[in-house]
Amino acid sequence: MQNFADRLAARIDALNSVACVGLDPVLDKFPTDLRPADASHTAASESIRRFSFGVIDAVSAHVPIVKFQSACYERFGAPGIAALHASIAHARSRKMLVLLDAKRGDIGISAEHYAAAAFDTPDHADADALTCSGYLGADTIAPLMRPGRGLFVLVRTSNPGSDAFQTLPLADGRSIAEAMADTVHALGSSRLGSSGLSDIGAVVGATKSAEAAALRARMPNTIFLIPGYGAQGGTLEDIRPALRSNRTPKLSTLGVLVTASRSVIYPAGTWTTKNAWQSAVEAAAKTLTTELRTLT
Repeated sequence: MQNFADRLAARIDALNSVACVGLDPVLDKFPTDLRPADASHTAASESIRRFSFGVIDAVSAHVPIVKFQSACYERFGAPGIAALHASIAHARSRKMLVLLDAKRGDIGISAEHYAAAAFDTPDHADADALTCSGYLGADTIAPLMRPGRGLFVLVRTSNPGSDAFQTLPLADGRSIAEAMADTVHALGSSRLGSSGLSDIGAVVGATKSAEAAALRARMPNTIFLIPGYGAQGGTLEDIRPALRSNRTPKLSTLGVLVTASRSVIYPAGTWTTKNAWQSAVEAAAKTLTTELRTLT
């Protein structure tokens, strides 16, 4: 399978977009006609499937990759997992790449099982990339590294509580986040594609822009997955320090993938029908994509 970073770069340039839409389905935020008929897991999961298909259909012409928040599906048990797999397959049918946001992080055989769950699912329901935590050590990342698949490793996260740990200084002067950045760079250095980018990426929150330049210097060929833009307060100026220094006007060379969830999938307004809501979702995705093009 072609290097994940190369596949992503090709889709970014084809759509002229570094946007990633996050699918975080929450039932009480759905348009009225997409809400479940009863409180069962089966009904909830069918609503989530229909909602997910609606988002994918609305954004696929504008966004190269969709990020599925696995927890929102897993909470509904087997029907929820079935809805997740169906939605992933639908995204693939729309030529979107798929990022499974599951933040896996475990040792040895457990990590191998997590890799199989993400990447070995039949019927085109497997992910192109997975989020993971490497804070148990590099040996928890290695079992997740598959040829042709991508990883986005948590490095500097956007939640406020992360400051209590990720900024702590080590004896050699690096912060804990900088040490993780060095690990990501080392693991990814042998996974470069023809695009010059590695398929081992890093999660770096938009709300931590003061540290982004230093992290970029440690990971020059790493794709940064940047949450926190839009609804969480991150701005274009927060993203600029994360851009690669050797970029060109091609968006794929920026080395960033900016993710937005709530601001796109729950656009402002009260929506009673799927069609009206889908139109608003598509408009929000277009706005996101247009804003991010000004990063060049």
